[in-house]
Amino acid sequence: MAAFRDGRQKLRVGLLVLDNFTLNAVSGFVEALRLAADTGGRGRQLECGWVIMGRGPTRASCGMTVTADSLPLDPSQFDYVAVAGGNDYRQRSQPAWLTNYLREADAAGKPLIGLCTGTFNIARAGLMGGRMACVHWNVYDEFVEQFPTISAISDRIFLDAGDRITCAGSTGSQDLALHLIARHCGQERAQQSVRHMVMNAKREASFPQAQFSEEAKGVRDDIVRKCVTLMEQTLNAPLPLEGLAAKLEISSRQLSRRFKASLGQTPSRYYRVLRVRYGAWRLMHSTDLVAAIALDAGFVDASHFQREFMKLYKTSPSKYRRLGVTDKDRRLSKAHSQA
Repeated sequence: MAAFRDGRQKLRVGLLVLDNFTLNAVSGFVEALRLAADTGGRGRQLECGWVIMGRGPTRASCGMTVTADSLPLDPSQFDYVAVAGGNDYRQRSQPAWLTNYLREADAAGKPLIGLCTGTFNIARAGLMGGRMACVHWNVYDEFVEQFPTISAISDRIFLDAGDRITCAGSTGSQDLALHLIARHCGQERAQQSVRHMVMNAKREASFPQAQFSEEAKGVRDDIVRKCVTLMEQTLNAPLPLEGLAAKLEISSRQLSRRFKASLGQTPSRYYRVLRVRYGAWRLMHSTDLVAAIALDAGFVDASHFQREFMKLYKTSPSKYRRLGVTDKDRRLSKAHSQA
């Protein structure tokens, strides 16, 4: 707090941390600020300043307890006010003090940041009207159900709309922090943080979330949508049809019938397609061996993965990766030649 009160920082963020918050989203955001704020990783609040705000000790969804630096402070002191939510996003109400504080920050002209499910809290305060929200694919359906008049997307890691910045959370939070650091403190400060975190580079806002069920977004059957979400959560260890049905409290026969009616294929077939799509995403966004990707996508071996991959993409995983990299290099080369 003493360092923050100094007031010389180029970037100042007030971070509200709520019960059941997601630790990864908060720690990634704060660590990026810390490593850019000073040299040598010492963490003095020189270039960047931040305050963790709350109303007493706050427990993360993983069980760790964090003690806030302060009660919510006058928002006029900050460049941004961020709110970090977590596993309580299904609740349809929130404390009056939180709504009042977010409205006070908005009235003071401070951009609001929704980290992870913090976007739900901003929306509950009535402050997302006319704006688009970026949310994690795992909570997309719940957000749309709670806030049907707010346009939601889950095809990127964060969305900077000026006075509202919404972030899917998880590791995307550190990319958002790097985005703000580059804006206020310069690209070299952002790169300093990248180097300390042993990252290859910061990802742009449009970097895709690893989710592969776009066609299910328009499905009206709630059971089918929940089943698809469950499939995405278990791509590396696929459940049998009976296991999916049990978790959804429905019979296997009913699940198959409703799935075919909504998506035109069996649950098992769709599950397999999702896993292949995940493998394709990994091919383009990692340097992992095909065999490792196959196992991570829930296939017993690389041969099984390759057979299914050929059915969907009409080429082998290796050629898919090679052609994708070639196309990317060609686009970059063209961009450089036009610069």
